[in-house]
Amino acid sequence: MAVHIRLARAGTKKTPFYRIVVADQRSPRGGRFIERLGTYDPRRPEIRLDVTRVKHWISMGAQPTHTVALLLKRPGVSEAAAAQAPAAK
Repeated sequence: MAVHIRLARAGTKKTPFYRIVVADQRSPRGGRFIERLGTYDPRRPEIRLDVTRVKHWISMGAQPTHTVALLLKRPGVSEAAAAQAPAAK
């Protein structure tokens, strides 16, 4: 089972809001997930994230998607989490 750290969309039409979740790669975007790690609101500058759980899942082999890897590299999230995120292809 391949596990990914990815975004799950919530919110209403034209008002996006995303949850950062750990999910099986076969589950749909807004469907079943294993654990919620944080939230991301593109209309605001802040990202809420449980950095210790992100480190745990990355150490267990979970792969962040390209978008989540970019969010982890933002200044103010955590330099430690950004160092462990894989580079974009």
